[in-house]
Amino acid sequence: MGIKEDRIALSRDLIEYMGGEANILAAAHCYTRLRLTARDPSKIDEAAISGRDGVLGLVKRNGQYQIVIGPDATDLYHEFVQLGDFESAGGVVDEQAAAEDAQHSAGSVEAGEQGRRGWMTAVLDFIGGTFSPVIPVLIAGGLTGAVLTVLTNFFHVADTSGTYQVFYAVNQAAFYFLPVFIGFSAARKLNVDGYLGAFLGTVLLYETINGAEGLTFVGLPVAQVTYNTTVFPIILGVLFMSLVYRGFGRILPGALRAVFLPLLTMLVTVPVTLLALGPIGNVLGGWLASGVTTVYDAAPPLAVLVIGATTPFLVFFGMNNALYPVVFALLAEVGGDPLVMAGMLAANVSVGAACLAVGLRSREVKTKSVAISAGITGLLGITEPGVYGVLFPLRRPLIAAVIGGGGGGLLAGLLGTTQYVIASPSFASLPAYIPADGSMSNFYGAIGVAVFSVVVAFTAAWLLGTGEKARAPQAG
Repeated sequence: MGIKEDRIALSRDLIEYMGGEANILAAAHCYTRLRLTARDPSKIDEAAISGRDGVLGLVKRNGQYQIVIGPDATDLYHEFVQLGDFESAGGVVDEQAAAEDAQHSAGSVEAGEQGRRGWMTAVLDFIGGTFSPVIPVLIAGGLTGAVLTVLTNFFHVADTSGTYQVFYAVNQAAFYFLPVFIGFSAARKLNVDGYLGAFLGTVLLYETINGAEGLTFVGLPVAQVTYNTTVFPIILGVLFMSLVYRGFGRILPGALRAVFLPLLTMLVTVPVTLLALGPIGNVLGGWLASGVTTVYDAAPPLAVLVIGATTPFLVFFGMNNALYPVVFALLAEVGGDPLVMAGMLAANVSVGAACLAVGLRSREVKTKSVAISAGITGLLGITEPGVYGVLFPLRRPLIAAVIGGGGGGLLAGLLGTTQYVIASPSFASLPAYIPADGSMSNFYGAIGVAVFSVVVAFTAAWLLGTGEKARAPQAG
Protein backbone atom coordinates (compact mmCIF):
# COMPACT_ATOMS: atom_id res chain seq x y z
CA MET A 1 0.00 0.00 0.00
CA GLY A 2 0.99 3.61 -0.52
CA ILE A 3 1.42 6.21 2.20
CA LYS A 4 -2.10 7.57 1.76
CA GLU A 5 -3.61 4.09 1.89
CA ASP A 6 -1.61 3.33 5.06
CA ARG A 7 -3.00 6.45 6.73
CA ILE A 8 -6.54 5.55 5.74
CA ALA A 9 -6.09 2.01 7.10
CA LEU A 10 -4.64 3.35 10.35
CA SER A 11 -7.50 5.84 10.66
CA ARG A 12 -10.10 3.15 10.19
CA ASP A 13 -8.45 0.94 12.78
CA LEU A 14 -8.24 3.79 15.29
CA ILE A 15 -11.92 4.58 14.81
CA GLU A 16 -12.71 0.93 15.47
CA TYR A 17 -10.47 0.79 18.55
CA MET A 18 -12.05 4.01 19.86
CA GLY A 19 -15.43 2.26 19.90
CA GLY A 20 -16.65 3.40 16.51
CA GLU A 21 -17.49 6.74 14.96
CA ALA A 22 -20.45 7.31 17.27
CA ASN A 23 -18.17 7.06 20.32
CA ILE A 24 -15.83 9.83 19.15
CA LEU A 25 -17.11 13.14 20.42
CA ALA A 26 -14.40 15.38 18.98
CA ALA A 27 -11.16 15.06 17.00
CA ALA A 28 -8.20 17.43 16.97
CA HIS A 29 -4.46 17.21 16.50
CA CYS A 30 -1.13 18.87 17.24
CA TYR A 31 2.27 18.36 15.64
CA THR A 32 2.68 14.77 16.77
CA ARG A 33 -0.61 13.61 18.31
CA LEU A 34 -4.14 12.78 17.25
CA ARG A 35 -6.34 14.07 20.10
CA LEU A 36 -9.70 12.35 20.53
CA THR A 37 -12.49 12.83 23.06
CA ALA A 38 -14.77 9.83 23.67
CA ARG A 39 -18.39 9.64 24.76
CA ASP A 40 -17.91 6.34 26.59
CA PRO A 41 -14.31 5.45 27.56
CA SER A 42 -15.35 1.89 28.47
CA LYS A 43 -15.77 1.09 24.75
CA ILE A 44 -12.14 1.92 23.92
CA ASP A 45 -9.57 -0.82 23.30
CA GLU A 46 -6.48 0.92 24.63
CA ALA A 47 -4.22 -2.10 24.17
CA ALA A 48 -5.14 -2.32 20.49
CA ILE A 49 -4.43 1.39 20.00
CA SER A 50 -1.03 1.19 21.71
CA GLY A 51 -0.07 -1.98 19.83
CA ARG A 52 -1.05 -0.77 16.35
CA ASP A 53 1.84 -0.24 13.93
CA GLY A 54 2.21 3.48 13.33
CA VAL A 55 1.23 4.39 16.90
CA LEU A 56 4.11 5.42 19.16
CA GLY A 57 2.13 5.75 22.37
CA LEU A 58 -1.16 6.60 24.05
CA VAL A 59 -1.60 9.36 26.64
CA LYS A 60 -4.83 10.02 28.55
CA ARG A 61 -5.29 13.52 29.92
CA ASN A 62 -8.52 15.04 31.23
CA GLY A 63 -10.66 12.54 29.35
CA GLN A 64 -8.83 13.15 26.08
CA TYR A 65 -7.04 10.30 24.32
CA GLN A 66 -3.82 11.58 22.77
CA ILE A 67 -2.51 9.07 20.24
CA VAL A 68 1.16 9.75 19.53
CA ILE A 69 1.84 9.40 15.81
CA GLY A 70 4.89 11.52 15.13
CA PRO A 71 5.44 14.13 12.40
CA ASP A 72 2.71 12.53 10.25
CA ALA A 73 -0.01 13.39 12.79
CA THR A 74 -1.36 16.32 10.76
CA ASP A 75 -1.63 14.28 7.56
CA LEU A 76 -3.25 11.42 9.47
CA TYR A 77 -5.76 13.81 11.01
CA HIS A 78 -6.89 15.01 7.58
CA GLU A 79 -7.55 11.42 6.54
CA PHE A 80 -9.16 10.60 9.88
CA VAL A 81 -11.78 13.36 9.79
CA GLN A 82 -12.81 12.36 6.28
CA LEU A 83 -14.10 9.06 7.70
CA GLY A 84 -16.57 10.52 10.19
CA ASP A 85 -18.47 13.62 11.26
CA PHE A 86 -16.29 14.27 14.28
CA GLU A 87 -16.20 18.05 13.96
CA SER A 88 -19.98 18.58 14.28
CA ALA A 89 -20.12 15.94 17.00
CA GLY A 90 -17.67 18.12 18.88
CA GLY A 91 -20.13 20.95 19.24
CA VAL A 92 -20.15 23.32 16.29
CA VAL A 93 -23.94 23.49 16.29
CA ASP A 94 -24.63 23.56 20.02
CA GLU A 95 -21.45 24.11 22.00
CA GLN A 96 -23.16 24.31 25.37
CA ALA A 97 -24.68 20.86 24.95
CA ALA A 98 -21.39 19.50 23.64
CA ALA A 99 -19.51 20.93 26.61
CA GLU A 100 -21.89 19.21 29.01
CA ASP A 101 -21.65 15.98 26.99
CA ALA A 102 -17.85 16.12 27.04
CA GLN A 103 -17.77 16.71 30.78
CA HIS A 104 -20.20 13.83 31.37
CA SER A 105 -18.39 11.40 29.12
CA ALA A 106 -15.02 12.26 30.66
CA GLY A 107 -16.37 11.89 34.17
CA SER A 108 -15.48 8.23 34.54
CA VAL A 109 -11.88 9.01 33.62
CA GLU A 110 -11.56 12.20 35.61
CA ALA A 111 -13.59 11.58 38.74
CA GLY A 112 -11.10 9.30 40.40
CA GLU A 113 -8.04 11.09 39.06
CA GLN A 114 -8.75 14.73 39.85
CA GLY A 115 -7.97 14.48 43.51
CA ARG A 116 -4.80 12.49 42.90
CA ARG A 117 -3.50 14.80 40.19
CA GLY A 118 -4.08 17.88 42.30
CA TRP A 119 -4.86 21.38 41.23
CA MET A 120 -1.30 22.15 40.08
CA THR A 121 -1.35 19.37 37.51
CA ALA A 122 -4.75 20.54 36.27
CA VAL A 123 -3.45 24.10 35.87
CA LEU A 124 -0.35 22.94 34.00
CA ASP A 125 -2.47 20.73 31.77
CA PHE A 126 -4.73 23.67 30.94
CA ILE A 127 -1.80 25.96 30.14
CA GLY A 128 -0.04 23.31 28.09
CA GLY A 129 -3.22 22.43 26.20
CA THR A 130 -3.81 26.12 25.51
CA PHE A 131 -0.34 26.84 24.11
CA SER A 132 0.12 23.61 22.17
CA PRO A 133 -2.15 24.57 19.21
CA VAL A 134 -0.52 28.03 19.05
CA ILE A 135 3.02 26.69 18.70
CA PRO A 136 3.07 26.88 14.85
CA VAL A 137 2.31 30.61 15.08
CA LEU A 138 5.01 31.13 17.70
CA ILE A 139 7.61 29.24 15.68
CA ALA A 140 6.81 31.00 12.40
CA GLY A 141 6.72 34.44 14.02
CA GLY A 142 9.78 33.83 16.18
CA LEU A 143 12.01 32.44 13.47
CA THR A 144 10.99 35.29 11.17
CA GLY A 145 12.61 37.55 13.78
CA ALA A 146 15.80 35.49 13.42
CA VAL A 147 15.55 35.85 9.63
CA LEU A 148 15.34 39.63 10.05
CA THR A 149 18.45 39.63 12.21
CA VAL A 150 20.36 37.69 9.57
CA LEU A 151 19.09 39.93 6.73
CA THR A 152 19.99 43.18 8.44
CA ASN A 153 23.37 42.17 9.88
CA PHE A 154 24.77 39.91 7.17
CA PHE A 155 22.97 40.91 3.97
CA HIS A 156 22.66 44.62 4.78
CA VAL A 157 18.92 44.78 4.11
CA ALA A 158 17.74 48.21 5.28
CA ASP A 159 14.96 48.34 7.86
CA THR A 160 13.17 50.85 5.61
CA SER A 161 12.96 48.45 2.67
CA GLY A 162 9.77 46.73 1.63
CA THR A 163 11.36 43.31 2.14
CA TYR A 164 12.16 44.14 5.75
CA GLN A 165 8.72 45.60 6.42
CA VAL A 166 6.92 42.52 5.11
CA PHE A 167 8.96 40.11 7.23
CA TYR A 168 8.75 42.48 10.19
CA ALA A 169 4.95 42.40 9.94
CA VAL A 170 5.02 38.59 10.05
CA ASN A 171 7.24 38.67 13.13
CA GLN A 172 5.32 41.35 15.01
CA ALA A 173 1.80 40.16 14.16
CA ALA A 174 2.48 36.74 15.65
CA PHE A 175 3.16 38.25 19.07
CA TYR A 176 1.11 41.45 19.01
CA PHE A 177 -2.04 39.41 18.32
CA LEU A 178 -1.01 36.55 20.60
CA PRO A 179 -3.90 37.27 23.02
CA VAL A 180 -6.29 36.54 20.14
CA PHE A 181 -4.69 33.16 19.41
CA ILE A 182 -4.44 32.31 23.10
CA GLY A 183 -8.03 33.40 23.67
CA PHE A 184 -9.30 31.11 20.94
CA SER A 185 -7.21 28.15 22.08
CA ALA A 186 -8.00 28.57 25.79
CA ALA A 187 -11.72 28.80 25.09
CA ARG A 188 -11.63 25.63 23.00
CA LYS A 189 -9.69 23.89 25.77
CA LEU A 190 -12.49 24.83 28.18
CA ASN A 191 -15.23 23.70 25.75
CA VAL A 192 -16.39 27.26 25.15
CA ASP A 193 -16.98 28.90 21.78
CA GLY A 194 -13.40 29.59 20.59
CA TYR A 195 -14.42 32.68 18.68
CA LEU A 196 -15.65 34.33 21.86
CA GLY A 197 -12.20 33.76 23.36
CA ALA A 198 -10.63 35.34 20.26
CA PHE A 199 -13.18 38.17 20.50
CA LEU A 200 -12.04 38.90 24.05
CA GLY A 201 -8.45 39.03 22.81
CA THR A 202 -9.34 41.58 20.12
CA VAL A 203 -11.14 43.74 22.69
CA LEU A 204 -8.03 43.81 24.88
CA LEU A 205 -5.91 44.83 21.89
CA TYR A 206 -8.28 47.50 20.59
CA GLU A 207 -6.64 50.92 20.37
CA THR A 208 -8.88 52.51 23.01
CA ILE A 209 -8.19 49.69 25.49
CA ASN A 210 -4.62 48.45 25.00
CA GLY A 211 -2.30 50.61 27.11
CA ALA A 212 -4.98 53.29 27.49
CA GLU A 213 -4.44 55.99 30.12
CA GLY A 214 -7.26 57.45 32.21
CA LEU A 215 -9.87 54.92 31.10
CA THR A 216 -12.92 54.44 33.33
CA PHE A 217 -15.95 52.16 33.33
CA VAL A 218 -19.15 53.27 35.12
CA GLY A 219 -16.95 55.66 37.08
CA LEU A 220 -14.42 53.00 38.10
CA PRO A 221 -10.79 53.45 37.00
CA VAL A 222 -9.39 50.90 34.56
CA ALA A 223 -5.72 50.11 35.12
CA GLN A 224 -3.34 50.81 32.26
CA VAL A 225 -2.17 47.46 30.87
CA THR A 226 -0.29 46.77 27.66
CA TYR A 227 -2.09 43.59 26.70
CA ASN A 228 0.00 42.73 23.65
CA THR A 229 3.04 42.02 25.85
CA THR A 230 1.48 39.58 28.34
CA VAL A 231 -0.56 36.37 28.18
CA PHE A 232 -1.91 36.10 31.71
CA PRO A 233 -4.80 38.59 31.37
CA ILE A 234 -6.35 36.76 28.43
CA ILE A 235 -5.93 33.40 30.18
CA LEU A 236 -7.67 34.66 33.33
CA GLY A 237 -10.31 36.38 31.22
CA VAL A 238 -11.17 33.22 29.32
CA LEU A 239 -11.27 31.18 32.53
CA PHE A 240 -13.84 33.62 33.89
CA MET A 241 -15.64 33.64 30.53
CA SER A 242 -16.09 29.87 30.72
CA LEU A 243 -17.94 30.24 34.02
CA VAL A 244 -20.15 33.02 32.67
CA TYR A 245 -20.80 31.12 29.44
CA ARG A 246 -21.91 27.97 31.22
CA GLY A 247 -23.92 29.91 33.78
CA PHE A 248 -26.01 31.70 31.20
CA GLY A 249 -26.16 28.52 29.11
CA ARG A 250 -27.99 26.76 31.95
CA ILE A 251 -30.62 29.44 32.51
CA LEU A 252 -31.33 30.65 28.97
CA PRO A 253 -34.05 28.83 27.02
CA GLY A 254 -32.82 27.07 23.91
CA ALA A 255 -34.63 29.49 21.59
CA LEU A 256 -32.83 32.51 23.10
CA ARG A 257 -29.42 30.95 23.60
CA ALA A 258 -28.05 31.56 20.09
CA VAL A 259 -28.53 35.33 20.38
CA PHE A 260 -28.23 36.16 24.05
CA LEU A 261 -25.59 33.66 25.21
CA PRO A 262 -22.66 35.31 23.38
CA LEU A 263 -24.02 38.83 24.09
CA LEU A 264 -24.42 38.36 27.83
CA THR A 265 -21.14 36.47 28.07
CA MET A 266 -19.18 39.37 26.57
CA LEU A 267 -21.09 42.08 28.45
CA VAL A 268 -20.12 40.46 31.74
CA THR A 269 -16.66 39.16 30.87
CA VAL A 270 -15.14 42.29 29.32
CA PRO A 271 -15.72 44.71 32.24
CA VAL A 272 -14.57 42.16 34.84
CA THR A 273 -11.45 41.44 32.80
CA LEU A 274 -10.60 45.13 32.38
CA LEU A 275 -11.31 46.11 35.97
CA ALA A 276 -9.85 43.12 37.80
CA LEU A 277 -8.53 40.11 35.90
CA GLY A 278 -6.38 42.02 33.41
CA PRO A 279 -4.47 43.99 36.05
CA ILE A 280 -4.12 40.86 38.22
CA GLY A 281 -2.76 38.89 35.28
CA ASN A 282 -0.32 41.66 34.46
CA VAL A 283 0.99 41.64 38.04
CA LEU A 284 1.24 37.83 38.04
CA GLY A 285 3.31 37.97 34.86
CA GLY A 286 5.69 40.44 36.47
CA TRP A 287 6.02 38.32 39.58
CA LEU A 288 6.70 35.22 37.52
CA ALA A 289 9.43 36.95 35.53
CA SER A 290 11.06 38.32 38.67
CA GLY A 291 10.86 34.97 40.44
CA VAL A 292 12.32 32.99 37.55
CA THR A 293 15.06 35.58 37.03
CA THR A 294 15.96 35.40 40.71
CA VAL A 295 16.22 31.61 40.60
CA TYR A 296 18.32 31.72 37.44
CA ASP A 297 20.63 34.41 38.81
CA ALA A 298 21.23 32.37 41.98
CA ALA A 299 22.69 29.39 40.11
CA PRO A 300 22.48 29.62 36.30
CA PRO A 301 24.33 26.35 35.51
CA LEU A 302 22.25 24.33 37.96
CA ALA A 303 18.95 25.88 36.81
CA VAL A 304 19.58 25.16 33.13
CA LEU A 305 20.92 21.68 33.97
CA VAL A 306 17.60 20.83 35.62
CA ILE A 307 15.65 21.94 32.53
CA GLY A 308 17.96 19.99 30.22
CA ALA A 309 17.75 16.81 32.26
CA THR A 310 14.01 16.82 32.95
CA THR A 311 12.61 17.92 29.58
CA PRO A 312 12.05 14.32 28.32
CA PHE A 313 9.86 13.72 31.38
CA LEU A 314 7.97 16.98 30.79
CA VAL A 315 7.32 15.88 27.21
CA PHE A 316 6.21 12.43 28.33
CA PHE A 317 3.65 13.88 30.76
CA GLY A 318 2.59 16.61 28.31
CA MET A 319 3.82 19.42 30.56
CA ASN A 320 6.54 20.94 28.35
CA ASN A 321 4.20 23.46 26.72
CA ALA A 322 3.13 24.68 30.16
CA LEU A 323 6.49 26.45 30.40
CA TYR A 324 5.63 28.93 27.66
CA PRO A 325 4.32 31.56 30.12
CA VAL A 326 7.76 31.45 31.78
CA VAL A 327 9.41 31.98 28.40
CA PHE A 328 7.17 34.97 27.60
CA ALA A 329 7.80 36.44 31.03
CA LEU A 330 11.57 36.18 30.52
CA LEU A 331 11.37 37.69 27.04
CA ALA A 332 9.40 40.63 28.43
CA GLU A 333 11.70 41.07 31.43
CA VAL A 334 15.21 40.55 30.01
CA GLY A 335 14.68 40.35 26.23
CA GLY A 336 15.66 36.69 25.93
CA ASP A 337 15.39 33.27 27.52
CA PRO A 338 18.62 31.92 29.05
CA LEU A 339 16.78 29.23 31.01
CA VAL A 340 13.93 27.23 29.48
CA MET A 341 14.84 27.37 25.80
CA ALA A 342 18.56 27.03 26.51
CA GLY A 343 17.92 23.91 28.58
CA MET A 344 15.54 22.50 26.00
CA LEU A 345 18.10 23.01 23.24
CA ALA A 346 20.40 20.59 25.05
CA ALA A 347 17.52 18.24 25.85
CA ASN A 348 15.97 18.10 22.39
CA VAL A 349 19.15 17.35 20.48
CA SER A 350 20.11 14.83 23.17
CA VAL A 351 16.85 12.97 22.58
CA GLY A 352 17.63 12.94 18.86
CA ALA A 353 21.17 11.74 19.41
CA ALA A 354 20.13 8.95 21.79
CA CYS A 355 17.54 7.75 19.27
CA LEU A 356 20.08 7.77 16.44
CA ALA A 357 22.45 5.66 18.54
CA VAL A 358 19.66 3.14 19.13
CA GLY A 359 18.82 3.11 15.43
CA LEU A 360 22.42 2.42 14.46
CA ARG A 361 22.92 -0.30 17.08
CA SER A 362 19.60 -2.10 16.92
CA ARG A 363 19.20 -5.26 14.87
CA GLU A 364 15.40 -5.11 14.92
CA VAL A 365 14.08 -3.60 11.71
CA LYS A 366 11.12 -1.86 13.35
CA THR A 367 13.21 -0.42 16.18
CA LYS A 368 15.86 0.75 13.74
CA SER A 369 13.28 2.47 11.54
CA VAL A 370 11.44 4.19 14.39
CA ALA A 371 14.64 5.24 16.17
CA ILE A 372 16.35 6.75 13.14
CA SER A 373 13.21 8.66 12.15
CA ALA A 374 12.73 9.89 15.72
CA GLY A 375 16.40 10.81 15.92
CA ILE A 376 16.21 13.07 12.90
CA THR A 377 13.02 14.79 14.10
CA GLY A 378 14.54 15.16 17.58
CA LEU A 379 17.54 17.01 16.21
CA LEU A 380 15.03 19.30 14.49
CA GLY A 381 13.15 19.99 17.73
CA ILE A 382 10.25 17.50 17.62
CA THR A 383 10.97 15.01 20.38
CA GLU A 384 7.66 13.27 21.09
CA PRO A 385 8.28 10.41 18.60
CA GLY A 386 11.61 9.74 20.30
CA VAL A 387 10.27 10.09 23.84
CA TYR A 388 7.27 7.81 23.31
CA GLY A 389 8.63 5.47 20.67
CA VAL A 390 12.20 4.94 21.88
CA LEU A 391 13.27 6.50 25.18
CA PHE A 392 10.58 5.36 27.57
CA PRO A 393 9.90 1.93 26.01
CA LEU A 394 13.62 1.03 26.02
CA ARG A 395 14.66 3.09 29.10
CA ARG A 396 18.42 2.94 28.58
CA PRO A 397 18.29 5.60 25.83
CA LEU A 398 16.27 7.71 28.27
CA ILE A 399 19.20 7.64 30.70
CA ALA A 400 21.51 8.70 27.89
CA ALA A 401 19.23 11.58 26.90
CA VAL A 402 19.08 12.77 30.51
CA ILE A 403 22.89 12.67 30.75
CA GLY A 404 23.28 14.58 27.49
CA GLY A 405 20.57 17.10 28.29
CA GLY A 406 21.87 17.70 31.79
CA GLY A 407 25.46 18.06 30.62
CA GLY A 408 24.48 20.36 27.78
CA GLY A 409 22.27 22.37 30.12
CA LEU A 410 25.17 22.79 32.53
CA LEU A 411 27.33 24.09 29.70
CA ALA A 412 24.56 26.44 28.51
CA GLY A 413 24.23 27.83 32.04
CA LEU A 414 27.98 28.39 32.30
CA LEU A 415 28.05 30.17 28.94
CA GLY A 416 24.85 32.14 29.56
CA THR A 417 23.42 30.83 26.27
CA THR A 418 20.26 32.81 25.46
CA GLN A 419 17.50 32.29 22.89
CA TYR A 420 16.11 35.62 21.70
CA VAL A 421 12.96 34.59 19.84
CA ILE A 422 10.35 31.86 20.25
CA ALA A 423 11.22 28.68 18.38
CA SER A 424 11.41 24.99 19.17
CA PRO A 425 15.05 24.65 20.30
CA SER A 426 17.07 22.53 17.88
CA PHE A 427 19.72 22.72 15.20
CA ALA A 428 17.09 24.23 12.90
CA SER A 429 16.48 27.14 15.28
CA LEU A 430 20.11 28.09 15.99
CA PRO A 431 19.67 31.50 14.26
CA ALA A 432 17.32 32.33 17.16
CA TYR A 433 20.45 32.64 19.31
CA ILE A 434 21.78 35.60 17.31
CA PRO A 435 20.93 38.86 19.14
CA ALA A 436 19.55 41.88 17.30
CA ASP A 437 22.97 43.57 17.20
CA GLY A 438 24.37 40.70 15.13
CA SER A 439 27.11 39.70 17.58
CA MET A 440 27.98 36.03 17.16
CA SER A 441 29.42 34.86 20.49
CA ASN A 442 26.05 33.65 21.83
CA PHE A 443 25.34 31.88 18.52
CA TYR A 444 28.66 30.07 18.65
CA GLY A 445 27.94 29.15 22.25
CA ALA A 446 24.58 27.65 21.24
CA ILE A 447 26.30 25.59 18.54
CA GLY A 448 28.78 24.38 21.14
CA VAL A 449 25.97 23.42 23.53
CA ALA A 450 24.10 21.52 20.82
CA VAL A 451 27.17 19.65 19.56
CA PHE A 452 28.35 18.83 23.10
CA SER A 453 24.90 17.50 24.02
CA VAL A 454 24.75 15.32 20.91
CA VAL A 455 28.19 13.83 21.51
CA VAL A 456 27.50 13.09 25.19
CA ALA A 457 24.01 11.63 24.60
CA PHE A 458 25.07 9.56 21.59
CA THR A 459 28.12 8.19 23.40
CA ALA A 460 26.10 7.37 26.52
CA ALA A 461 23.39 5.65 24.48
CA TRP A 462 25.96 3.65 22.52
CA LEU A 463 27.70 2.48 25.68
CA LEU A 464 24.47 1.70 27.53
CA GLY A 465 23.05 -0.28 24.63
CA THR A 466 19.60 -0.25 23.12
CA GLY A 467 17.84 -1.82 26.09
CA GLU A 468 15.92 -4.24 23.86
CA LYS A 469 17.12 -7.37 25.68
CA ALA A 470 16.47 -5.75 29.05
CA ARG A 471 12.91 -5.09 27.97
CA ALA A 472 12.19 -8.63 26.72
CA PRO A 473 11.50 -10.32 30.11
CA GLN A 474 8.91 -7.66 30.97
CA ALA A 475 7.08 -8.29 27.71
CA GLY A 476 6.77 -11.97 28.57
